[in-house]
Amino acid sequence: MTNLLTTGHTRLDQQLQFLVEIDRLKHVLRRTTTIGGARHENSAEHSWHLALMALTLAEHAAEPVSLTRVVTMVLLHDIVEIDAGDTFAYDTVALATKREREQRAAERIFGLLPDDQTDTMRALWDEFEAGDSADARFAGALDCFGGFLPNTHGGGGSWRDHGVSSSAVLRRMEPLRHSLPRLWPTIEHIIDTGRSLGWFSDGAPDPH
Repeated sequence: MTNLLTTGHTRLDQQLQFLVEIDRLKHVLRRTTTIGGARHENSAEHSWHLALMALTLAEHAAEPVSLTRVVTMVLLHDIVEIDAGDTFAYDTVALATKREREQRAAERIFGLLPDDQTDTMRALWDEFEAGDSADARFAGALDCFGGFLPNTHGGGGSWRDHGVSSSAVLRRMEPLRHSLPRLWPTIEHIIDTGRSLGWFSDGAPDPH
């Protein structure tokens, strides 16, 4: 196929190539559905939702954060899924190879950019993965909440569909206890309610 975006300017060509490539994220489907359960969401939609969560919930962060850096992190964090695919948070087999798959993907995809932008974006992605800064911890907590919220409005959603236990969800949501502590009582209440409704493998039978 003829590349209609070729400009003759090497830097701009690299940037345009990157922008075309990341459009593929729209085709990576997650186990989580959209709120209401009409269809599975894709990873690009998930990233967009996290960016809006950051803008909305930043005032509740337990530590001072740079909103610009957090929004950038959540927009970048799943780009690697173009190559690596989405890894379900409760799939222990897939989680064992997740880091290796995503590191290879990061090398290729961020490597499409000019060197300075490769370095900047890859550093933010690595920081998010390491979770060793206030910005990364808050962004990581939002990532957990982004998978949690649709399930609470879909009768248990992917938790119910894949036989996830309430204790596994509590472990998954642990970052919110520290980075979004005001939200933690709500998380516990929802999990307790979901257990009584049979959303989890250890919960009461679903009467329906």
